[in-house]
Amino acid sequence: MTDTLDAAVKGPTFHPISTSRKIKDKLATILFTGAFLVALVPLAWVLVTVLGKGLRAVIHPTWWTNSLYGILPEQFAGGVYHAIYGTIIQSLIAAAISVPLGIMVGVYLVEYGRGALARTTTFMVDILAGVPSIVAALFVFAAWIATMGFQQSAFAVSLALVLLMLPLVVRSTEEMLKLVPDELREASYALGVPKWKTIVRIVIPTALPGMISGILLALARVMGETAPVLILVGYSTAINMDVFQGNMASLPLLIYTELKNPEAAGVDRVWGAALTLIIMVAVLYLAAALVNRFLTRNRV
Repeated sequence: MTDTLDAAVKGPTFHPISTSRKIKDKLATILFTGAFLVALVPLAWVLVTVLGKGLRAVIHPTWWTNSLYGILPEQFAGGVYHAIYGTIIQSLIAAAISVPLGIMVGVYLVEYGRGALARTTTFMVDILAGVPSIVAALFVFAAWIATMGFQQSAFAVSLALVLLMLPLVVRSTEEMLKLVPDELREASYALGVPKWKTIVRIVIPTALPGMISGILLALARVMGETAPVLILVGYSTAINMDVFQGNMASLPLLIYTELKNPEAAGVDRVWGAALTLIIMVAVLYLAAALVNRFLTRNRV
C-alpha cells in the first residue's frame, strides 16, 4: 500500500528517448525541410524572373490608367487598364453566379444531404472539380454560342469560369460547415429554433470566415484561366463595358496576344501583364487571410 502511494506521489516514470527514435526524427526533419526548399526554388525563380522583367512595365506612368487603343506594336506606351477591367468584371460575374449556388449546395450536402441525391451531387461536384478549363470553355461554346446562338462575349467567359469556380466554392463551404461543432446545432434545437433558422443564424455565421476565405481563393484561382478567354471572346485594345457583346480584353488574353508581337514593346507588355496578374492574385490571397483573421477575432 505504501509503495503504491509513493508511486502515485512521484508520478509516472518517463523513459529516455532511444537513439534510434532520435535518428529517425532528425532524418524526417531533414527530408521534409529539404523537400520544402526544393519546392521553393522554382517558385522563387518564377517570381524573381517575372519581377525583374515586368517591373519596367508595371511602374510605367500610364500602365494602370490607360488602354492600348491606338498604340502601335513597336510603341511602348499606353497600359493594361482595359485588360484589368476585363479580368475583374469576368471574375466578378462568375462569382456572382457560383457563390450563391456553391453555398447552397454545400449547405445541402452537410445539413440535409442523405440518400442517392446527395451521393449523386457529391459525385458530380468531384467530376466538375477535375474538368480542365478548355473542356469547360468548349462546353460553353457548344451550348451557349453554337446551340443557342449567342455571341462570343465576356459573359460567355464568365459562364465557363462558373464551371471552374463552383466546385471550389462547394468544397470550401462544405469543409467549413463540417468544422462547426454539433453542440451548437443541438443547443439551438433544444431551444426550439427551427433547423433552417439554426443554419442561417448559427451555423453559417460560425463558418463564415473560412467560407469567405475559400471564396476569395476560388476567385483568385479562376482569374488567370486562359482557355475560356481564348475560345469565348475576342481581344480588344480598348475598354468595352458591354459584357454581352463585343470583344473584351483580359490579362491572360493580352499576354497571349502580345506573344505574337516580336517587338521589344510586346515582350515588355507580356512580362508586365504577367506581373500585374500575379499582383492581383496575391492581393486576393492577402485579402482572404485578413478577412479570415478579422472575422475570427471579432467573433471571439
